[in-house]
Amino acid sequence: MTTNSPDFQRWTASLQAQFESRIGALLPAADIAPQRLHAAMRYAVLGGGKRVRPLLAFAAGEVTQADVGRVTIAGAAVEMIHAYSLVHDDLPCMDDDVLRRGKPTCHVEYDEATALLVGDALQSLAFQLLAEHCLADDPAAQLEMVKLLAVASGSRGMAGGQAIDLAATGQSLTLPELEFMHIHKTGAIIRAATLLGAHCGNALDPQELARLDHFAKCIGLAFQVVDDVLDIEASTALLGKTAGKDAQHNKPTYVSLLGVAESKKLAGELRADALASLEVFGPRAQRLRELADFIVLRKF
Repeated sequence: MTTNSPDFQRWTASLQAQFESRIGALLPAADIAPQRLHAAMRYAVLGGGKRVRPLLAFAAGEVTQADVGRVTIAGAAVEMIHAYSLVHDDLPCMDDDVLRRGKPTCHVEYDEATALLVGDALQSLAFQLLAEHCLADDPAAQLEMVKLLAVASGSRGMAGGQAIDLAATGQSLTLPELEFMHIHKTGAIIRAATLLGAHCGNALDPQELARLDHFAKCIGLAFQVVDDVLDIEASTALLGKTAGKDAQHNKPTYVSLLGVAESKKLAGELRADALASLEVFGPRAQRLRELADFIVLRKF
């Protein structure tokens, strides 16, 4: 276990603080018209969350010696996609939740129509950032980065995973079906964050890129397995969101399929598989290893 090391804690705290300041500057100011929409966008993005996806981008950027400024923009784009997905997921037509990151959900604090527009605007802003900042020396490589995030966000990624999740409510899924759902719903954006961070630096050969993608695929699934366990074991106060809501809504989860003990075992196996994928990168991937530990061994 490496995530308790002072060095890792300093690294995460420093990057989280810098990232919070930078993404705040990238968002429209609350006093610019339309003020209510811009205030709601800032409410949805700022002041909460562990910033796991940007941290994965920064860690992957260390593998390819990427410029931190470039990775920050890529990480901000991914975090805006993630924030928009949370705002929409919490709407009454989706998961109908009232608490997110320890505060009222966006549609509760503002209203449903504003929350819907917040998601739309954050998604647009994410792609604006990828288009207007230089993130790669080769324009074709940057265009590929835009495509990567678009696919991860759409029907073949996060949005498609959410559609499968909604359709599966009240049903029993097999383990492969559950994995397929979460590879899209949760895993696609985690994979995109990792690969975008890496693409901001020196190019990897196809085999190295495949190993990095396999790491992200495994850790994305592990993230969801741990989330399912915490939904059962952790409190609402600790999670910052409503605990036990998956069972309440009769949603298929790793815990409902495997039980808590087997789910924890699966998370450990996914972590081991993820770490094995990083061996080719040696010490350059140390931060990715530490983040894998953090994701699987976290308590909230």
